Amino acid sequence: GPQFEKTVGAEPDPTRQAANCSQLRRNCRPSPLLRVPEIYWDYTSEQVLVMERMAGIPIGRTGELRTAGIDLKRLSRAGVEIFFTQVFRDGYFHADMHPGNIFVATDAANHGKYVALDFGIMGTLSETDKSYLAQNFLAFFRRDYHRVATSHTESGWVPPDTRSDELEPEIRVGCEPIFDRPLTEFSLGNVR
Repeated sequence: GPQFEKTVGAEPDPTRQAANCSQLRRNCRPSPLLRVPEIYWDYTSEQVLVMERMAGIPIGRTGELRTAGIDLKRLSRAGVEIFFTQVFRDGYFHADMHPGNIFVATDAANHGKYVALDFGIMGTLSETDKSYLAQNFLAFFRRDYHRVATSHTESGWVPPDTRSDELEPEIRVGCEPIFDRPLTEFSLGNVR
């Protein structure tokens, strides 16, 4: 998929994370589904990141979310909507969405909203990338692994001499287990 090598292995400095956060906040504001903290630029430097304090329950703690009165089905739908909006409308998205980075707000004003944290790894997509990603999603949900393989080759996400007939079984091995898992275990970090 899209490349993140530039950020892997070295945590971006606080000013870069602040800029990423600020961009995401601008893209999604106002959102009834997602809270992104405000950056306090006057106090942020290359050593220190200062942002609005956010509170909530980590998304992996489903028991606590239920106790707090969070509708998990609604939460799942909102998560999908947030992801598709960031990817296909903005072409700029939070690419490190593991449970430690995503909370759910429980205060009265923001009850049930996602809270995004840690903006070290962001993804950027061109219009061409968006097109290929959309084709990949469709093929993936249809379990058309041949189309996923050819789309990867056409988009340049794999080396040009990659043979689709050799890539297809690898994609099948990677994708099939996903269909048997609940959405709470689904991590985009594992979909490469």
